[in-house]
Amino acid sequence: MSRKRVHLAAHFPGVNNTTVWTDPRSGSQIDFASFVHLARTAERGKLDFLFLAEGLRLRELKGRVHDLDVVGRPESLTVLSALAAVTDRLGLAGTVNTTFNEPYELARRLSTLDHLSDGRAAWNVVTTSDAFTGENFRRGGYLDRADRYERAAEFVRLSRELWDSWRPDAVAADRETGTFVRPGAIGDVGHRGAHFSVEGRFTLPRSPQGHPVVIQAGDSDEGREFAAAHADVIFTPHGRLEDGRRFYADVKRRLARYGREPHQLKIMPGVTFALGDTDEEAAEKAAAIRRQQVGPRTAIAFLEQVWGRDMSAYDPEGPLPDIEPDPAEGVSQGRVPIKDRAAVAAKWRALAGEKGLSIRELVIEVTGRQTFVGTPGSVARQIDEHVQADAADGFILVPHLTPGGLDEFVDRVVPLLRERGVFRTDYTGATLRDHLELT
Repeated sequence: MSRKRVHLAAHFPGVNNTTVWTDPRSGSQIDFASFVHLARTAERGKLDFLFLAEGLRLRELKGRVHDLDVVGRPESLTVLSALAAVTDRLGLAGTVNTTFNEPYELARRLSTLDHLSDGRAAWNVVTTSDAFTGENFRRGGYLDRADRYERAAEFVRLSRELWDSWRPDAVAADRETGTFVRPGAIGDVGHRGAHFSVEGRFTLPRSPQGHPVVIQAGDSDEGREFAAAHADVIFTPHGRLEDGRRFYADVKRRLARYGREPHQLKIMPGVTFALGDTDEEAAEKAAAIRRQQVGPRTAIAFLEQVWGRDMSAYDPEGPLPDIEPDPAEGVSQGRVPIKDRAAVAAKWRALAGEKGLSIRELVIEVTGRQTFVGTPGSVARQIDEHVQADAADGFILVPHLTPGGLDEFVDRVVPLLRERGVFRTDYTGATLRDHLELT
């Protein structure tokens, strides 16, 4: 049997708790040179695409803006349009929200990026869950979960209708006859739906990919169903083998009801990594990174999100508080809310008691750890094993440093994946759909 090819992408380490901005090697998260460095490193490694996140409002904790938000949340498509000029083959994926954008305008922006990049554009479709973010927009408020996914599905369908409204051969550009557009080659768009009403004609001919690649990030049942119906790639948190296999089987199984084949949706978990010359060195490095990621203030901030109250009087190196969470109040805004604080707190207490963990040690334990830790050979083997075991089609790498955090992986792990015969030595196509084998 032939071995499955590994797909790899890179996430720009922007505003999240993975980023270690205090490290002396960390650079700007808004300077264009940082984006160029990471993009060119990803392209040097022949990765499928570069992935940018989105933030529509500065998150707050007890009315204070979260530190990492201040360092910069630039608009994705603007950055990617600039990167199109300094890269040749790397896919360019931007996260753009369907709750507070309009299909006609966003379809134009995405089609423009696909034209400018010669077919390398991708759209990570997300929704917004909170009224706090909605306050930055004219409409305000927010939509219930079911309505958010309904709006997102109609948004994607209408965007594709707009992209398809020009026939592939619409542009004749016949100088002899003076005919630029073939008669009848631009269709009228007449859409009447629950969320959108559009009449008119799209302003751009079909882009090189026809449709930019659609990515979906989500783990809920609604998110999985949305991905099965509409997405080309799903960005998932399930980076561990058994969790990944269950997720992979569930989502791939859903494709048939939409007339789709398993290869038409790539499952790519977001993962972190720590490399060393020995497995012991890598483990020590991973532990040091986690302590950088979860400093004393960050530990208390995580605790406050669960307890829903001010916990600044507690020692992060001490035990968990003996008070109960406040089920009604919250101190954090702009984050996905915790539905059952009491249950989460009980789980944390049990874990802390079992392992004798302080507040900070507990937060380090529960907020994730480096997915792939070891020597370059060990990490290459782990990645290959996950893909061959149908736990993923590939991974979106999330380094902890901006902008050089991907360099070591590209220099030391990618060559070993090539030796295993599971990763490309060069790009064989021009578009992102080519890279992802979606054509």
